[in-house]
Amino acid sequence: MNITQPARCLFAKASPSSRQTLRRTFHKSTSLHAKPSPKHKSIKASDLGLVKEDEAHKQVTAKDLRPYSESEKAALAKRYTPAQLAAIEVGEAAVDPQDLAEQATVREDPMRINYLDDFSSIHPVVDKPVRAPEENYDPNLRFKTGDELAEDLTNWIQDLPEQPDRLDFMKFMDNTRVTVGKEEAETNPRSYLAPEIPKLAMLKRGTSDGEEIDAPTKRLMRQTGFSLQEIRRFRVKSLVQHRVVNQTRLGKISSIYHLSIAGNGKGLLGVGEGKSAEPEEAKIQAKNAAIRNMQPVPLYEGRTIFGDVRGKVSATVVELMTRPPGFGVRCQSLIFEICRCAGIQDLAARVTRSRNHMNTVKATIQALLSQRLPEEVARARGRKLVDVRKVYYGGNL
Repeated sequence: MNITQPARCLFAKASPSSRQTLRRTFHKSTSLHAKPSPKHKSIKASDLGLVKEDEAHKQVTAKDLRPYSESEKAALAKRYTPAQLAAIEVGEAAVDPQDLAEQATVREDPMRINYLDDFSSIHPVVDKPVRAPEENYDPNLRFKTGDELAEDLTNWIQDLPEQPDRLDFMKFMDNTRVTVGKEEAETNPRSYLAPEIPKLAMLKRGTSDGEEIDAPTKRLMRQTGFSLQEIRRFRVKSLVQHRVVNQTRLGKISSIYHLSIAGNGKGLLGVGEGKSAEPEEAKIQAKNAAIRNMQPVPLYEGRTIFGDVRGKVSATVVELMTRPPGFGVRCQSLIFEICRCAGIQDLAARVTRSRNHMNTVKATIQALLSQRLPEEVARARGRKLVDVRKVYYGGNL
């Protein structure tokens, strides 16, 4: 045995190496152990004053929340009574400006909302309607008599140009008043009555006059309770169509098979099958069966599913995975059409083993209907369900 080799190993361990290689090098160029630091320091555009800070996203401090000035108090005194002004001052003194500066800020985290409410515009349904001012009311307002209207028409005819056109008459009809009194009382009248609540046109549980309904549609309307307009708005898609043969003692009897899906795009989904000697009759049977079998599909945030689910029919296995917003529906065409009918916008799918079209559709429906909701899981485990986003972001969603 050579004695010099152990001695060389001992000296090698005792002496520190000038260069340590963290990994085995397979390239002739030297390995970089650390990222080289830049020669010049990075300067932000905001430090140079090239970017203006948005007023909506500007950080508010307690100094910005100043009390009412004398001019502002004088303006408030014209609108409110002294008792109301005293209540406003007490309320302003009770609120700490530091709390407003910390809470009334625009969020900058990744989960923030990408829009701001524009309070300068009035929403016709949510906000209270704007009433006309009280000055527009005229108690002596009355309609013009026939002689007064005839006089207005005579004056308009006398002032007509040499070659009048249709536009002149339209201007006369728009600008001619039909009342006597304040002009504002006619164009923008003041009313003390409560404004009417916006009403939606009620859908008739039937058809328009003179329209005939076939017997299968009438039977479907009685079974489901949907109106004809609702049935027509459903998204129906025929996914599988092929010819089948039934062997009997009298010979072969051929038929057409259809597999269709139906949905409203908001969480309702159904699948139906139809078989008949006529292709159109089989398609109608499958469509009506799909509408009749529609069931609610749980949707998370109205766009994806609750977690990953799996469905198996015969030798076909379908795996559906939830995805973040903006991912889209990335899967094969059959599952894509099912997601369109159900209203799913973000989903990924994988079909393993057999890829039979009929079994793929049935396995997908089975997987969508087998989702476990978080409330059910929490109830089964005896736990309390808490939304993590509301906890960690203080409810500022």
